Amino acid sequence: MIQEQPLSTGGGVRKWRNLRWWIIALLFLSTVINYMDRQNLSILARTIQDDLRISDLEYSYVVQCFLLAYTLAYLFAGRVTDYLGTRASMAVFVIWWSIADMLTSLSRGVYSLGFFRFLLGVGEPGNYTAAPKAVSEWFPPKERGLAIGIYTAGATMGAAIAPPVIAFLASHFHWRTVFLFTGSLGLIWVIPWLLLYRRPEEHPRISEEELKYIKTSDPGQSGSEEVPVEGRWRYILKRRETWILMFGRMLTDPVWYFYLFWFPKYLTDARELSLGQVGKIAWMVYLAADLGCILGGYFSGLLIKRGMNPVRSRIWVMTMAAVLLPLSPLINSAPTPLMAVGIASIAAFAHMSWLISLSTIIVDVYPKPVVGTVFGLVAAGSGFGGMLATNLIGRAVTSYSYAPVFIAMGFLHPVVYLMIRTIRTPKERPA
Repeated sequence: MIQEQPLSTGGGVRKWRNLRWWIIALLFLSTVINYMDRQNLSILARTIQDDLRISDLEYSYVVQCFLLAYTLAYLFAGRVTDYLGTRASMAVFVIWWSIADMLTSLSRGVYSLGFFRFLLGVGEPGNYTAAPKAVSEWFPPKERGLAIGIYTAGATMGAAIAPPVIAFLASHFHWRTVFLFTGSLGLIWVIPWLLLYRRPEEHPRISEEELKYIKTSDPGQSGSEEVPVEGRWRYILKRRETWILMFGRMLTDPVWYFYLFWFPKYLTDARELSLGQVGKIAWMVYLAADLGCILGGYFSGLLIKRGMNPVRSRIWVMTMAAVLLPLSPLINSAPTPLMAVGIASIAAFAHMSWLISLSTIIVDVYPKPVVGTVFGLVAAGSGFGGMLATNLIGRAVTSYSYAPVFIAMGFLHPVVYLMIRTIRTPKERPA
């Protein structure tokens, strides 16, 4: 998809073919790093808990510190993104969270660990407000689902490679060294980002052909709507789509948070696997989630090319996901750890297809000047839901078992689907 051959011009500045896919490649890498930086704690949870004498309930409080900051930060990260622009805001966010991850190596107990993960949570949301804004600037509707799917696949790729990589590093070095290593990756990433990213109309290396292609849009899309100069928040909050999408993520995103923060612990605690055994099979769940990102985005784009309305195409993909997620309760009753991982992989695939489609709906129905702000507000619902769910999971695991957790995860998506399917584009709404 990405072609490396540059095009030469008389002005001496070489033009790159498909420059927009280079942008997505960088966003993919930033998301890989983002998820490695948050996933390293769950992979090392048992080691850190034993070293710092932290209980399971206290561990849930540490995760909540991250999610509290993550939720609150989304309320301003989107506005910061729209104010500073994609290029500058992304650099600021990545530098912040990378340093916070490195500081985690200094933890001496539950309070310091919780504080450093709080700082991590302040910076990490920026990746998910700046990246979709970049997509809104660089991609036409028929490619947005795939573009968002590709960079979001970086999340699951980061989660997939984290277990074996972190397990390897932890087996050869102290767990504190792992945080120094993962944190340094983001600081390195900022260099090519600042060198490459510009808005399409300002980029010296974009060809006229690609610029013209990017500017093509669906005439029925709300991206052309004018946003009132005064009352940006009023415009966003009065739209029912904002509340549906925010509530939808609040209820369904805890499923993904479980796979990030608790599933490796489930394999070690409930299935009694060693850290090495977890590293050998846990990656399957995150690889399946990767495929969900790519195929979910690709399939909705394929439906658009065949004439379907963009929002309808996203909802069609979400329908399939809502049918698969009720398999979740079978994970806990699976006779072998490998079979449990297999069912969890199906659930992860379905959830990420769902998430990609929901995220792309935002780019489809809101004007470009407010995309970052809307993403931040909707994602705040995700953080709030994850924070509440993490506490409930911690209490359920401590007092009962993982069984009620898997049962609950089987019903969330079908319930939200009934609301999501009512979303309409401006062209579809009654006058």
